[in-house]
Amino acid sequence: MVYEKFTTITSLAVPLPIENVDTDQIIPARFLKAVERKGFGDNLFRDWRYDNNGQLKPDFPLNDKKYSGKILVGGKNFGSGSSREHAAWAIYDYGFRVVVSSFFADIFKNNSLNNGLLPVVVSPGFLQDIFNEIDVDPEAQFEVNLENQTIQIVSSGKDEGFEINPYKKHCLINGLDDIDYLVEMKEEIQAFEKTK
Repeated sequence: MVYEKFTTITSLAVPLPIENVDTDQIIPARFLKAVERKGFGDNLFRDWRYDNNGQLKPDFPLNDKKYSGKILVGGKNFGSGSSREHAAWAIYDYGFRVVVSSFFADIFKNNSLNNGLLPVVVSPGFLQDIFNEIDVDPEAQFEVNLENQTIQIVSSGKDEGFEINPYKKHCLINGLDDIDYLVEMKEEIQAFEKTK
């Protein structure tokens, strides 16, 4: 599957200052029956976004009209729990391209990178700075520069670097998944095979 190429995103952010958000909260198990990656965004945080009557809960951040953007900012230990890849699918399908936290579960982090979603790990202090900025100004802009591996609070210019695997960085910048990457290297692979 080809993903949207990722270079630099300047966007508003949606705050979700909850720690230990697990994959069942991100996309409940009852919505995992589909085999295609589309449509999962409709049920992102389903049990938090909707009440028992199927009505939107107005106090949940994703339902609050003052928040929008391509960046989701979560609390510490985001994506824990089961290894379901659907969690990354749901976040991407909803329209987010970046998830920021001070810690991600490893499996969720890898699933995100494999599905066009950039998980940005920042220090606890910088994460709090981001939450504070959104709290003061829901229209605050943040810049995520994948090439330079930085995230910046635009209004103050304060930024912080983040780590990413070079291979995954290449794939995100070029909008490739693992299979696309191999196809991209087809000529090199064929040339190597001829040397045997």
